[in-house]
Amino acid sequence: MTLRELTVSGAYEFTPRQWPDDRGVFLEWFQAGPFEAATGRTLDLAQANCSVSAAGVLRGIHFSDVPPGQAKYVTCTRGAVWDVVVDLRVGSPGFGQWDAVLLDDVDRRAVFVTEGLGHGFLSLEDNSTVVYLCSTGYNPTAEHGVDPLDPDIDIAWPTVGRDGQPLVTRLSDKDRAAPGLREARAGGLLPRADE
Repeated sequence: MTLRELTVSGAYEFTPRQWPDDRGVFLEWFQAGPFEAATGRTLDLAQANCSVSAAGVLRGIHFSDVPPGQAKYVTCTRGAVWDVVVDLRVGSPGFGQWDAVLLDDVDRRAVFVTEGLGHGFLSLEDNSTVVYLCSTGYNPTAEHGVDPLDPDIDIAWPTVGRDGQPLVTRLSDKDRAAPGLREARAGGLLPRADE
């Protein structure tokens, strides 16, 4: 497994080694040893999620109250998504910065998102399947979002799908109504870097 730290502090990309043969392919998409060596922490597992999305579906940017926050280890088992991590920690030197990784069923990369960071993805083809391990369970009163199309964050979302066709972006009502970065900061919704 190879890894790289993203430009957003606390986020990492993991690329597993794959063993293909005439039956298919085998890989270890999570390994505690390399994960702990890279991040300096363990990943406590409290919940595992699976999301299946049509091409153009944009989910996020989501984050949880800190403490306790919710760390995520994310991969795409089928299809392809443009996975984005945003530094939402007020007081962080990288506040408002983002980085992205293509997660797909070819390279089978995974992304780790630490507590306090925002996370979202855009599906690049129908039935893209994303699975993620979570350090804490879902808590509806502690879950929030920031507008993924906010020009202050200025994420360069892809405009064409994996097949080269134009994407029509679709958001949930909740994500469409999410505040922008400035509004979320002014409203005290964002986590702090010192938490």
